[in-house]
Amino acid sequence: MKPAEATTVIGRSVTIHGEITGGEDLYLDGSVQGTLTLAGNRLTVGPNAHIVADLEVRDIVVYGRVEGNIKASGRVDLRQTAEVTGDILTSRLSIEEKASIRGRVDVGTATPGGAAAKAPAVTDAPLFGEGKV
Repeated sequence: MKPAEATTVIGRSVTIHGEITGGEDLYLDGSVQGTLTLAGNRLTVGPNAHIVADLEVRDIVVYGRVEGNIKASGRVDLRQTAEVTGDILTSRLSIEEKASIRGRVDVGTATPGGAAAKAPAVTDAPLFGEGKV
């Protein structure tokens, strides 16, 4: 898997503790603990990545592990090797077979910095439960 040409890359040997913000697409294959905000951009979580952070992005593609809530104003793509532990708030969601989610999923109209506009109320019970999807 190759990152797009205009994408910043954080390699698998890099560990970051703290806050990441930016105005460009990011391919992350290392470890991050803290917060990550790319409100107008795309985040790709590589297969070696382990993120322990709340994420606010436009779009996200997950191949690796994410422990934290994901808020995406655009699209969330969970590939077959994805492991997500946390809530997902997004406008569009794509889940490949064998992807793992532990948390609540709310597909509405997610907007950065605001709540999702959703039609019916969502229960507190996990949509998919624990385990593999």
